[in-house]
Amino acid sequence: MTAVPTATCAGPLARVSGCDTQVPLVGGGSCTYANFDYAASAPALAQVTDRLQELLPFYASVHRGAGYASRVSTDAYESARGSVERFVGTDTDQVVVFTRNTTDSLNLLATCVPGDVVVLDIEHHANLLPWKNSRIVEAADTVVDTVARIENELAAAPAALLAVTGASNVTGEVLPIAELTEIAHRHGARILVDGAQLTPHRRVHLAETGVDYLAFSGHKLYAPFGAGVLVGRRDWLDAAEPYLAGGGAVREVTLDETVWAQAPARHEAGSPNVLGVAALAAACDALAALDFEQVVEHERVLASRLADGLAEIDGVHLLRLWADAPDTVGIVTFTIDGHEPGQIAAYLSAEHGIGVRDGRFCAHPVLNRIGLAGGAVRASLGLGTGSEDVERLIAAVRQLADGRATWNYGKTDGLWNPVPETRGFSTGTAGAAECV
Repeated sequence: MTAVPTATCAGPLARVSGCDTQVPLVGGGSCTYANFDYAASAPALAQVTDRLQELLPFYASVHRGAGYASRVSTDAYESARGSVERFVGTDTDQVVVFTRNTTDSLNLLATCVPGDVVVLDIEHHANLLPWKNSRIVEAADTVVDTVARIENELAAAPAALLAVTGASNVTGEVLPIAELTEIAHRHGARILVDGAQLTPHRRVHLAETGVDYLAFSGHKLYAPFGAGVLVGRRDWLDAAEPYLAGGGAVREVTLDETVWAQAPARHEAGSPNVLGVAALAAACDALAALDFEQVVEHERVLASRLADGLAEIDGVHLLRLWADAPDTVGIVTFTIDGHEPGQIAAYLSAEHGIGVRDGRFCAHPVLNRIGLAGGAVRASLGLGTGSEDVERLIAAVRQLADGRATWNYGKTDGLWNPVPETRGFSTGTAGAAECV
């Protein structure tokens, strides 16, 4: 049996993998890794790796197998739909389709939409590029005016779907989903929420809000094993051509005719990612069991401290899209005068063992529009983030802004790296040193 890594430690709210990982520093020695890249991919929850350890000996192809392992795998795969349904509070006419990730889910839905799609220009590329007949609305400087622009667009001409982010992957700012749902429905449109950044941080209840479709990824939901979800109303999914043509998506095949299955099977052709789906279900169950008021409060305290600490440093500028966002998940995005984003990220990693994300975050149009074509630095928090991590990041940024970096940095093939690069990139670790 291939072992699943289970090295986990207790973060402030949950056990996650990697929170005691030692990483090398360019000056010698190593320190505990400080992960501020949750918005890109979150580490696995202990409940997720435990579930995979439990299921691995019984892994087999699902459906139509009489062997015990096949029955166990089939039960794990199909019961996972129930975990997702409970986690997001599905309505009676909604089905759960398993995909690879949010991007895959949105591309699937794009094949089903029978009309125009209204989207904002702030969207991640995954919610901007797939739509065949998109009408793009430029976000305003406030949420109130942005919502008004969306309503004006929906009122101007019929649209089948409004597709919006639940929380911006650039700044973490949250749109008023319930209000947008009411507006979309009032104008005869359905609504899709890209929940990739929202679902790991906030409760989402589809039946209560009336949201028609929700997409999210396991790798952002503490289950990084290659599965994603599209949850939504059945009728469009049943009427559309199968996303993939192949085994499992059919009821009957002859040389003259194919009778396709209904959703979800209609869009899940081929051998599915049983382990990834089981991991995703385990994450949904684990997160559903948490006190989310505590999760939200913990995150807000840390994000506020990080934002306030960075804002106090001369030359550091925080990025916000709106002054009146009703909520913000744990993302703080910033720039430092005189330093490119890639240089900042390389410095934080090489000298302080801190992982952040730099660039334009697959949201090029909005970064270009606000004058940051060169990108920014994004620090994102999660269940394993502690106050000591936040203080380390603030201190490290202050050191760089004050001109106290201790290493040289240069570009190789367009990417910033320490010069010279003294770290190896194997999974071995060196002796521990204190991070400052």
